[in-house]
Amino acid sequence: MIKPSSFSRISIVLLCISFFSVSCSVISTGSKPEPLSSYDVQVKELLSRMTLEEKIGQMIQTDQEHLRDPADIEKYYIGSVLSGGNSDPAEGNSLQAWTDRYDQLQKYALETRLGIPILYGIDAVHGHNNVLSAVIFPHNIGLGCMRDPELVEKISRITAIEMRATGIQWTFAPCVTVPRDERWGRTYEGFSEDPGLVKILGEASIRGLQGRELNSPLSVLACAKHYIGDGGTTAVLRGRRGIRLDQGDTQIDEQTLRRIHLPPYVAAVQAGVGTIMPSYSSWNGLKCSASKRLLTEILKEELGFEGFLISDYRAIDQVDPDYKTAIGISINAGMDMGMIPSKYREFFTYLKELVEEGVVPVSRIDDAVTRILRVKCAMGLLNKNRSHLAYRGLHNKFGSNEHRQVAREAVRKSLVLLKNEICVLPISKQVSHIHVSGKNADNLGNQCGGWTIDWQGRSGQVTPGGTTILAAVKNTVSKNTKVTFSIDGTEAQGADIGIVVIGERPYAEGMGDSADLAIDQADIEALDNMRKTGIPVVVILISGRPLIINDCFDKADAFIAAWLPGTEGQGVADVLFGDYEPTGILSFTWPRSIDQVPINIGDDDYDPLFEYGFGLPYCFR
Repeated sequence: MIKPSSFSRISIVLLCISFFSVSCSVISTGSKPEPLSSYDVQVKELLSRMTLEEKIGQMIQTDQEHLRDPADIEKYYIGSVLSGGNSDPAEGNSLQAWTDRYDQLQKYALETRLGIPILYGIDAVHGHNNVLSAVIFPHNIGLGCMRDPELVEKISRITAIEMRATGIQWTFAPCVTVPRDERWGRTYEGFSEDPGLVKILGEASIRGLQGRELNSPLSVLACAKHYIGDGGTTAVLRGRRGIRLDQGDTQIDEQTLRRIHLPPYVAAVQAGVGTIMPSYSSWNGLKCSASKRLLTEILKEELGFEGFLISDYRAIDQVDPDYKTAIGISINAGMDMGMIPSKYREFFTYLKELVEEGVVPVSRIDDAVTRILRVKCAMGLLNKNRSHLAYRGLHNKFGSNEHRQVAREAVRKSLVLLKNEICVLPISKQVSHIHVSGKNADNLGNQCGGWTIDWQGRSGQVTPGGTTILAAVKNTVSKNTKVTFSIDGTEAQGADIGIVVIGERPYAEGMGDSADLAIDQADIEALDNMRKTGIPVVVILISGRPLIINDCFDKADAFIAAWLPGTEGQGVADVLFGDYEPTGILSFTWPRSIDQVPINIGDDDYDPLFEYGFGLPYCFR
């Protein structure tokens, strides 16, 4: 295990003390949200006027790109629409196109007999990340390293504002998973391997998204996901990627499930979260979406969750090979709304038949719809005296410099300094010549990671605006400093210092599962080429998880874990050049080798490369 200096250990202790002091003050000053059941008088009156068809319609969420006819919203009384990771308006991916699409679909709902507005959902997991020019924040793994619940709350507040600029009022966030195996491709969506930290930051995110009042035009509905144990699945060796953890089976007893994976949901319910998404994954062989024990007995009855459950994308299909049977099992288990991207007509027909056949009791339908209408009522959607179309006055806030400065602050606070031999960092802004290299140095898409414009993300100039790390370096140094660049680390002759930006390319669920977590050979070669000049070399790692860095760590004079910082690479330069000290500390344990994975704090044989909570400050000069 690499030992921090005595000064860095003191820093970590002080940071932790500061963190818990801040978190306690934030939690204690927040007002407790109004119980959703307090809206039941209005909800019950509306429910009494609804036909079975209207009730079932409220339980359907379809994907806008799979709507066979937009008028189906009116015909089937559809209660919700979503845009999946690649589901953009046909007119394009601009702020204007998104706003127009929202208004178009909302108008159909308002024309139904009862005029109940739709909830429009989207995966805004690190900003309003499907929309061009939105501010993209660091993914949750980086936010976990900040240990700053106030800033997490502010980030979620900005995300809510940028969402409401398009009219959209429901995000499938925060992800309060507790990832326990870095090979899982969704590790970066989790704040930490420690449920205590996930609990605090997840609660802060919910406060930021939902605000003090859900009916505020600047608030959005939050969704805690993926309930439960999605970060604890057992690895299965298979396929060309060599391993599968996503949508797997969490093979642990109930006591362990409650100790590791339940605490963030207890906090989410206490924070008043309006929706929760059950996981694709299974618990001891039974799909979470089919478990009455998990959905009804623990979540609704024991924890007192009063909002509604939304299935994951086509997750109900996985419950049973027969679709009608699958619907009955999941709804009876406690699922309230089905995310049914394309088979919404079939869902409508089958669920109606199941009720008429007595398989699904009317009381279960009434409970589900009551929960959905509670949330809509709390959001002001049942108020006939207000507009439910997009407020376009918020367009001037979208992607604003004010929002980007908050993202920049999050970037610099999320960076974790793992090594700084001979005090190479910070770099002087007056240095004569800096050579920058690596595939991630000038690549905004790689810097942002998955869930950015596309579901899996993509390399390149993925969205307008933003600053790559190379551009940030050029923006920061003096006018007399020469900054050169090569992807492969060559052409560094004559430079005073080198910066190599290496790491992963974008990925998301499923595609991101990895058996080895190795550094790309091209990255190692770029570092080797830079070292041939004999200059000091700083390595910046862009990744969604701790990687196996043995092949490059010893070759670096300084090493920074920058995670997936998003669009505001200027925050990296803020720390590189000493305008701010590095304060981030690891929210995940860093393994020595792939043979150690999974490794988590508290393990009996805990001997990592870097402990949970490790992070160096700058040297005294």
